[in-house]
Amino acid sequence: MKILVTGGAGYIGSVVSERLITQGHEAVIYDNLSKGHREAVMPEAEFIEADLADSRQLIKALEDHKIEAVIHMAAASLVGESVQNPQLYFRNNDVNGLNLLDAMLQIGIKRLVFSSTAAVYGAPETMPITEDAPQNPTNPYGESKLAFEKILRWYDEAYQFRYVSLRYFNAAGASERFGEDHEPETHIIPNVLRVAAGRMSHVSIFGEDYPTPDGTCVRDYVHVLDLADAHILALKATETGSRTYNLGYGSGYSVGEVVEMARQITGKWISTESAPRRAGDPPILIASPDKIMSDLGWSPRHSELDRILESAWRWHLSHPHGYGSANN
Repeated sequence: MKILVTGGAGYIGSVVSERLITQGHEAVIYDNLSKGHREAVMPEAEFIEADLADSRQLIKALEDHKIEAVIHMAAASLVGESVQNPQLYFRNNDVNGLNLLDAMLQIGIKRLVFSSTAAVYGAPETMPITEDAPQNPTNPYGESKLAFEKILRWYDEAYQFRYVSLRYFNAAGASERFGEDHEPETHIIPNVLRVAAGRMSHVSIFGEDYPTPDGTCVRDYVHVLDLADAHILALKATETGSRTYNLGYGSGYSVGEVVEMARQITGKWISTESAPRRAGDPPILIASPDKIMSDLGWSPRHSELDRILESAWRWHLSHPHGYGSANN
């Protein structure tokens, strides 16, 4: 199939595009490079540097490349920034998302895989989280993603627009080619590895008094390769109907456990400093992956924390300055 991947120059988008191509699909990357990296685009993929706000360019891309389905990953995704600037998030994630849907309808393309988020759940009271848990986002980022999920549901009802929404938990790790390089970086795993690599002096631990075994937050970390494979399965599933799935492993690790495992993997001392809790951080977020495993046969192959960290560390060692180094 010919697949348009919006945000395909980003962290997860680059690995999804890699997996699409290795499995025989043709990938067309549509990215404005505001957060992504030109170096993260698969050489075998077509690349279009453009914005989702540009409806004319979007329609041209869909027509010229004879696109059959879309994997929509382009989004603004920083929780703190979304609280400070909600306008940016609703415009990027919802208004521009509507531009994409309407361009697809104009061309007659009605299959889409959507990158959603566990942030749609807010702070659930029961674990693990199932797809029918109450959705009460605590920030504009989660709200914008939930709003787009609702838009998709109504487009399905009105226009027979088939979609699969994938609610990511904590993506982590790297493929052999592509890894995580954000500025600013807010994720714990790349930050602990930056400390190990000497790029940062310490990693901040936001809250050590949560009701968890070691007082730090517990999260469900999902290897980006397993995440990418779920997108391939979801793409196939759009042939038969629309649905929503969690993407997690059903188990979690605390921030403290991540730091300790990273010390073992890297052989480096990783300094930490206590910091106040971040607003809206739930103590524990763990997914129930039963539905996607049962429906689509998703079978994760990289679920151990040491494998996640080892893959990320290899990528950091081969890209000591992320994608910004001429020596990578």
